[in-house]
Amino acid sequence: MKKTSIFISLTSLFLMASCSLFELDNYPAPAETLKGEVVDVATGAPVLTDQGSEGIRVRLIETSWGDNVTPNPDFFCMPDGKFQNTKVFKGRYNVQLDGPFIPLLREDERGVPIADETKDIDIEGVTEVKFEVQPFLNVEWVGEPQVVNGKIQAQVRVSRGVTENEFREKIEPMGGYSSSFQNVTDIQLFVSYSSTVGYRARDERWTNAINYTGSSFNSLLGQTVTIESNGTIPSGRIVFIRAAARINYDTPVGSGTRRYNYTDAKEVFVK
Repeated sequence: MKKTSIFISLTSLFLMASCSLFELDNYPAPAETLKGEVVDVATGAPVLTDQGSEGIRVRLIETSWGDNVTPNPDFFCMPDGKFQNTKVFKGRYNVQLDGPFIPLLREDERGVPIADETKDIDIEGVTEVKFEVQPFLNVEWVGEPQVVNGKIQAQVRVSRGVTENEFREKIEPMGGYSSSFQNVTDIQLFVSYSSTVGYRARDERWTNAINYTGSSFNSLLGQTVTIESNGTIPSGRIVFIRAAARINYDTPVGSGTRRYNYTDAKEVFVK
């Protein structure tokens, strides 16, 4: 009888454990929404970037349960500097951004905070947030693009969004500062059939870049620069273009990602 009792007890435990594998998760699915925008603190204009990992990265860290928490999966801004996440759990969060602008969270080489311009917010229902930042560069069209023999000729103007002195004042205390950080390294003319044209959505047959070494671009800051697409675009087609420029500085620091500041997109009919 003892053996039978033990067998019945073990069978019961097995059945209980098996049943637990099929229990439903009673936790509600994340259903709160975070909507945000990133604008130039000086002008109020949206900070235009790429859509994807070369654009503005948004990181949510839920602090409702304490300080040592794992960040939610990162997501990215749209090309117009706006972002939205409709699958967030209700709670309190620290919202961090990384993009082509002065870092919001700045620490020295020991990890001691120098400045913290991230935002702590409660997310419930639809929550909106605005970040005012200092973009590295302002990139703007000059006039309208022209099509000559299947090539697009565009003119752009690149200027600093933050002065050289202020850039140094904010970045140098983080350690490892180099004057080369402020050098403009290249201007891109992205061309694509897609209206979301950019680094991620570009046609390499027609996209073109002008590269600069050292501080050679400094004399061109604020001046009109002409850039022409590559190859020959078939006539009768509609394409979209955007211009972009970047400096020799990673965001986040040490990530190896130098992010572009962009113009808006233009639609071009190739006659």
